[in-house]
Amino acid sequence: KTMRISLVLALAVVFAVSTFVATCAQEAQPPTDEQLTQLRKDRAAMAHAPRRLMFNNDGCDALHYPIGRPVTPDDFLAMRTSPLLGSQVGAVCYCTISSGFSNFTHRTKIGTILTRSPANRVNITQALIDQGTDPLQEVVGFCHENGMETFWSFRMNDTHDGAHRPEKPYLLFPPLKEEHPEYMIGSLDKRPKHGSWTSVDYARPEIRDLAYRFCEEVCQNYDVDGIELDFFRHLSYFKTPAYGGRATQEELDMMTDMLRRVRRMTEVEGLKRKRPILISVRVPDSVEYASALGLDIERWLSEGLVDILIGSGYFQMNPWEYLVELGHKYGVAVYCGLSESRVRGEAPPLKRNSTESYRARAMRAWQAGVDGIYIFNVYNASAPFLSEVGDPETLGKLDKLYFATVRGDRPERYLTGGNEMRNVTMLTPEAPMSLPLTGELTVDLYVGDDLSAAVADGASPQVTCHLLAGDASALRVAMNGTALPAGTLSGRWLQFPVDPELVKPGLNKVRLTSDASAETSEEEYWNVIYEANKKPEAPWASDPARKNTSAEIQDGALLIADRGEESGDYLYYRYAWNVDATQESVIEARVKVIDGWSNVIIQNGVNAERITFYPDRIGTYYTHLSYEMDTTDDFHTYRIVLQNQDIKVYVDDELALDGTGKYTATGYGPQNQVAFGAANSGSTGEALWQSIKLHARASTVSVFDMALSVKGLATEE
Repeated sequence: KTMRISLVLALAVVFAVSTFVATCAQEAQPPTDEQLTQLRKDRAAMAHAPRRLMFNNDGCDALHYPIGRPVTPDDFLAMRTSPLLGSQVGAVCYCTISSGFSNFTHRTKIGTILTRSPANRVNITQALIDQGTDPLQEVVGFCHENGMETFWSFRMNDTHDGAHRPEKPYLLFPPLKEEHPEYMIGSLDKRPKHGSWTSVDYARPEIRDLAYRFCEEVCQNYDVDGIELDFFRHLSYFKTPAYGGRATQEELDMMTDMLRRVRRMTEVEGLKRKRPILISVRVPDSVEYASALGLDIERWLSEGLVDILIGSGYFQMNPWEYLVELGHKYGVAVYCGLSESRVRGEAPPLKRNSTESYRARAMRAWQAGVDGIYIFNVYNASAPFLSEVGDPETLGKLDKLYFATVRGDRPERYLTGGNEMRNVTMLTPEAPMSLPLTGELTVDLYVGDDLSAAVADGASPQVTCHLLAGDASALRVAMNGTALPAGTLSGRWLQFPVDPELVKPGLNKVRLTSDASAETSEEEYWNVIYEANKKPEAPWASDPARKNTSAEIQDGALLIADRGEESGDYLYYRYAWNVDATQESVIEARVKVIDGWSNVIIQNGVNAERITFYPDRIGTYYTHLSYEMDTTDDFHTYRIVLQNQDIKVYVDDELALDGTGKYTATGYGPQNQVAFGAANSGSTGEALWQSIKLHARASTVSVFDMALSVKGLATEE
């Protein structure tokens, strides 16, 4: 087997070198074998040099510059770059926007220099260019003056511009797409199943050529130490997976050929400057998943096209050992990607974006064998953890907070069947697990600390297992086969003390059992009751607040209002009720409509429906049922009953909508939640919500979250 792998690698190297020399013969004087060998040797050493932290600055410091602030290089750098001095950051990955594909905030003749400004902020790119510089030049210069590297970060298919509409042009929608709509995977009238309609299609040679030329232009004009090809922002590259299939071999080959071309260019330019130019890629941490999207990661590694492998982003697919083994198999440096968590419905005081959580995530990655940590979407360059998480020895003495799941997004967003390829625990308030009343549930929890060693060194760690569950009082917990003492309730969390020597570095098995009874009285019929004496709290999760949306308590009811028609203008509260589609489930809402329209959205993991409340009627979205009534005259009680493919809606105990056999639409994908709130992006709505009650099957307890806190690791000197 080893001989076969070596032969494959040898053939790959021969192919790469021969192709490289042939290209150089056309473009420039071919390098000698000695020059090329030395460059590659230097490049390998440079790739594996310790840089501890790589910090991605997404470039919004230039795009979203405060109005009225002086526009000088120093003031610009003070936004997100100069505060890094004294931290453990060894490399800054600077993204010159690249959103929309072809917009840039550096001087480009191939793409478009982005000069448009967002509302209430100013884009200072042109102002810096007028001063003889630009954002990328300033970051490169500052980093080199202060002993840090700079990578130019290129988002290969950023689709923030998916909010673009002809009547409401979006800031980042580039002229390229206006002039060549055929370059995009879809259109407003024909949207793909996965990803945004504004994704550019890498099956088109024009797009691959532009991507290459963007990279070449930067390498020729800026003294960058490397380029980062950010494939995770966003994960849509070919029409085949975008419309529900798997990337073809032809599509995989197209992308690989483009990377070969980029690699050859970096070697040509590296020889000119007598210093290597590294290539890092940010990709999903799953060969199978990435390949289905058109990214042949393992082939890139085997052909020597990548120097630094950065894994994970919106979601994590595998334990960190998977990525480490993959990269190290081909001699490539491996960095774990730690992005900010977007999990909603968290219960205070335990938060995934806390310093303690970042420490835990980094410590776990170091324990798995990564070569460094990569930080993404952290905008505070003065964040304390940037001076901690790059050093396992420092981390070993600090308090931490380990969550069973930190990133909760769905791989299914970009690939049909993507969720099934995930091999890590999925447990968040938005995606709870079900604990059978008569059975057990085991949750994988990864820890980076060696607590037994800490105890042996004289530390006295205090370790606590925290659980957020529907019936917390009935839970019993065992850690790696040993039962924990009874838990105590603190706020919404049930806390179990843990003997530190029960906790292993790496994988831990947490077994949950329930003492709850399946029998319920009439008073206990409702599993979840929200009454509007305050806003819904965890595990209810809300959409982000916007200027045109609001939620406030008003005379004993929750007023939810969407008064805008901009992209993203809507506001819903969501509860992951995790019901069994074959069992009867009930939602009861007391609502009074004010204006426009509002919804109760129901998903049971299989099917979906939207009950819409208009001033003069109620109706269903997918089954097109309608019932005329005045919803504004008073509060009415709407009772929604669903089971299998049946859905019925009662108004004040009278059957109003009969959807027997009609609850069949899949709607928003295989989610399992109830949501209530106002309108959508293009419409408005206001309603008063007096209460929401949910009845799910009583044979399980919903487990919404799990965390392990570790404190007191420092030893007395």
